[in-house]
Amino acid sequence: MSLTGTPFLYTTVVLSVVALFLPLVLWSRMRGPRPLRAAARVLMLLFAQGTAVTLVFVLVNNQNNLYDNWADLLGTGDHVQQAADLGRDGTGGISVKRLPKVRQTFRQAQGPGMRAAGGVRVTQLRGRVSGVNAEVYVWLPPQYDDPAYRHRKFPVVEVLPGYPGSAKAWFGSLKAHEQLLPLMRSGRVAPFILVAPRTNLLAGVDTGCANIPGQVNADTWLSIDVPKMVTDNFRAEPAPRGWAVAGYSAGAHCAVKLAVAHPDRYRAAVSMSGYNDPIGERNSLAAQTPALRAANNPYLMLRKAAAPPPVALYLSGQSGDGYQAGLALEAAAKAPTTVRVVFLPRSAGGHTMALWRPQVDTVFRWLTLQMGESQAKGRDTSVAGTAPGTPGTAPGTPGATPRSPSTGGSTRAALASDTASRAGAARKP
Repeated sequence: MSLTGTPFLYTTVVLSVVALFLPLVLWSRMRGPRPLRAAARVLMLLFAQGTAVTLVFVLVNNQNNLYDNWADLLGTGDHVQQAADLGRDGTGGISVKRLPKVRQTFRQAQGPGMRAAGGVRVTQLRGRVSGVNAEVYVWLPPQYDDPAYRHRKFPVVEVLPGYPGSAKAWFGSLKAHEQLLPLMRSGRVAPFILVAPRTNLLAGVDTGCANIPGQVNADTWLSIDVPKMVTDNFRAEPAPRGWAVAGYSAGAHCAVKLAVAHPDRYRAAVSMSGYNDPIGERNSLAAQTPALRAANNPYLMLRKAAAPPPVALYLSGQSGDGYQAGLALEAAAKAPTTVRVVFLPRSAGGHTMALWRPQVDTVFRWLTLQMGESQAKGRDTSVAGTAPGTPGTAPGTPGATPRSPSTGGSTRAALASDTASRAGAARKP
């Protein structure tokens, strides 16, 4: 029975009701020796507590798409077949353009929200370069099957969840496709193809979207194998002009890192409540050593870049949860890199879907501008909407809030310069 399926939810509801009524009906009717009656009553109480906890977990998991299946929950899932050393560019010297086309079979995705807004499709992809074998979800804009657009290629946004997190979260919890459908039909948002690849590739750890020989090639999976599959199977614009990446929490860190590391593969990135130093997620493989942390820290990558990457970055967050990381990137960026930092007040919500869901409209309007013909230089002054709960304000105004200590008690400078400690970096989506 699927962890996120309706049958399992209904089963937990029924068991919870049964567990509630069992003590009411049988408590005083128990027969037999006193120890046996006591043991039976304890078992009924434990059954009631267990079913109640299970029901709460199922409801929370379905709401936030934390675990996609039993293997993810139990820590037994492994989607890495091999993890060869692929070098700095993540290709292992392979000419990706010369690889044969990847032809995939797609089916209707199952789960909450998967049939809404035209439906989400899913395929199992074996990454030829990365060695990853995992699912990829795809949603097509309303114009895709319109005869008037039959010769049109569409821009693409890879959407990444936090950790732990299901690839379906952008559709099930954030309802991105349901929010964007009317906006795309009206022309207020470009008709993006949304691509949601699995990022939870190894049991019990966050890959940090990094390539780590012998363990995982998550960067190559996300930035080479998945894009090649999409362009081989759909009318997608070529990279980097037509490609962007967006994420929340750990996925936000990945989005910025991928765009900064690969300006030849992405034009823009969106970060909601992200961080720069991989140690922002204490279970990140990219935080194992100082060298890995530095190599996967977009702040340090921008500072050390031989030439500023031509990418546009949008970063939103609250004080101590993403905002300071955005300011650090803004300070490090030089044209043609552009950075938009948006401050969100505490009243908008915490590190939850309730904070990120209302931002979908705004960030995709911003992506529509950035993926257009005219691009800003230096500081990004594009209209980015308003922060939830603060209508009519300009949340991205520089200096809108003091630069207070960042995540987990580590200062912004510490998180940016790799001096933060694991003990002070507790972050869970």
